[in-house]
Amino acid sequence: MSQGKFKNLIFDLGGVIINLDTSLTIKAFAKLSGRSLEEVITFSEEEPSFHLYEKGQITDADFRTAIRALTSKQLDDNSIDEAWNAMILDLPIERIKLLRSLKERHNIYLLSNTNSIHMECVNDVRKKAGIESFDQLFHYDYYSHIMRKRKPDADIFEQVLQENNLDPKQTLFLDDNYDNINGASNLGINTLHVTSPNLLFEYFHER
Repeated sequence: MSQGKFKNLIFDLGGVIINLDTSLTIKAFAKLSGRSLEEVITFSEEEPSFHLYEKGQITDADFRTAIRALTSKQLDDNSIDEAWNAMILDLPIERIKLLRSLKERHNIYLLSNTNSIHMECVNDVRKKAGIESFDQLFHYDYYSHIMRKRKPDADIFEQVLQENNLDPKQTLFLDDNYDNINGASNLGINTLHVTSPNLLFEYFHER
């Protein structure tokens, strides 16, 4: 099916719309903790607090407590937040223009695994790009920590489909994470694995 035939588009946020570099956060926490990059990566993969935080099942304070356990130091909140947000970069004007153009022809949604600390930073990035609200770019925006669900679990996709009466066959989901792509694909949703910044423009034939 060509992109023009998809009635509905569901976009991930970080790494698709907003530029993201997770290595910057890993390096920041390694510096704060004195641990190796490999140790920080292993901790982030094995520590359940990260997924619980994305599901809104623990508080900001609980999450910071988990980070202090990683660093073995009594870091202040601001130091933790700055390191955690280091991965969040900019919102390019070209992507804003693309989304506005697509919104005129498609039902367009945002579906992001995120958390409240990241969202404060994301909102600052959005405002710096001249966007007062994501309502200007999407018909509806969904966030894991508010939904208390996270990608790639089926229930988060099912909620978006059901609430908006979306036919999976007429829906395209775009994400930079392969596990999330696979989760959507298992429900019959068409997918596009966004592996490079220019892929959106190449796919939609707009620059």
